[in-house]
Amino acid sequence: MDVTIYTKNGCQQCKATKRRLDRRGIAYQEIDLDTDPWARIQVRQLGYQSAPVVDTPHGAWAGYRPTLIDRI
Repeated sequence: MDVTIYTKNGCQQCKATKRRLDRRGIAYQEIDLDTDPWARIQVRQLGYQSAPVVDTPHGAWAGYRPTLIDRI
């Protein structure tokens, strides 16, 4: 499964999202928006303004969305 999570330092929703993915055994690639300016541009071009942004083969979303995580 190709799951990418775009995070920011100190983001509580990012931490909660990663915890839930970890508990469910879902592998993911984490990209830090604080240190990767190109990723920030990509996320903004997709229309997202807040972190985390989770990108999956089935779609993407922003924020802590446990019901969507459980569908992965």
